[in-house]
Amino acid sequence: METDCTRDEPPVNGGVITPLPTGTRLLHIGPHKTGTTAIQGALFAAKDEMARHGVAWPATNRHPMEAVLAACARTGMMGDTAPTERHWERLLEQVRATGRRTSVISSEFFADAPDGEAIERIVEQLGGDRVHVLVTLRPLARIMPSQWQQYVQNGLRMGYEDWLEHMLTKPPYEKPNPSFWRRHRHDRLVERWARVAGPERVTVVVVDDRDREGLLRTFEALLGLPARLLRPVPDATNRSLTLAETEMLRNLNKEFRANELPAELYSQLVRNGAVMHMKNTCTPGPGDVKIRTPQWAVEAAAEIGAEIAERIGGTGVRVLGDMRLLSAVQLAATQPAAPSAPESRITPESAAQALYGALAAAAAAPVRHTASAKSRTVHQTSSKELVRVLGHRCLKRLRLR
Repeated sequence: METDCTRDEPPVNGGVITPLPTGTRLLHIGPHKTGTTAIQGALFAAKDEMARHGVAWPATNRHPMEAVLAACARTGMMGDTAPTERHWERLLEQVRATGRRTSVISSEFFADAPDGEAIERIVEQLGGDRVHVLVTLRPLARIMPSQWQQYVQNGLRMGYEDWLEHMLTKPPYEKPNPSFWRRHRHDRLVERWARVAGPERVTVVVVDDRDREGLLRTFEALLGLPARLLRPVPDATNRSLTLAETEMLRNLNKEFRANELPAELYSQLVRNGAVMHMKNTCTPGPGDVKIRTPQWAVEAAAEIGAEIAERIGGTGVRVLGDMRLLSAVQLAATQPAAPSAPESRITPESAAQALYGALAAAAAAPVRHTASAKSRTVHQTSSKELVRVLGHRCLKRLRLR
């Protein structure tokens, strides 16, 4: 099943993809780092045009993350507002309002559903036998650096190679991020959903990174939309961090945790302040070092990818794309050796924009009260205690908004 990027429509087994039946509720479950943000942006941007062709986007935003987290009994990102069942109920109401039209719902957090009972509930509430599950896959060696830096953006303090060793060589492979293999042992993910929905209502799409718009064309074909209706939507906030940016954030995470600052402060000032502003204003250049996966880890991931491909092939689900991509080992062949420390230093511009983002987020919360005078002077207080007090004061001001 080799992807032919020269055709107007994505082929499957040498033919053209057959659109799903009218009235299908296409449920795209990710997992993470498989083109989910790109497809969600394109679908949301084209929702009005899709509606004219009988396809509904029931969510009110690009990604109904809170609703899906609630459905999967997951907490939100570190310091974010906890999702509630009401978020999920609202999405269900919007889905039901689409009536007999075809609709599409996309969230990579569906891949975090904890067990078959949760999956059964999700499928049943979204329409039962009207639901068709779509799983998008990329090689693990391409997913790992992106997923690691995403974990760092949520507070992880472990370096990349150390993290790889834990994920790949240290049973039970669950520390420090137990969600990784639940999401990315893709054969088991497909099996869990196929047991509930039935293999005939599950499609697996292997994303070919050489064809940047291939996933958009696949969604158009499955939904019966005109070719080229879905267009890429630039999104600076979704770009991956460079190695230097990630290392800066990882070291900040260490200081943050060591000083016992509140998680809400991390969400407001770090992830949604410093990091978000840096992503929006700084574009990595050719001199910026990307996160590189060592060859041993690429080969280990390729071996797992081969197992994944073989097991998915035996599930009876429909597969679109070239499953051999999941076990490719050419990823690191053209990668230079690991950079020396000076090469991976963050640029002054990126550091300044990150600092400004944190200050701007803090300034957005007006000061309504001033703290009472302390008996000790600043010079009589340890730096660790000063950082802790400052953090709690910033959080207090944020709560007073």
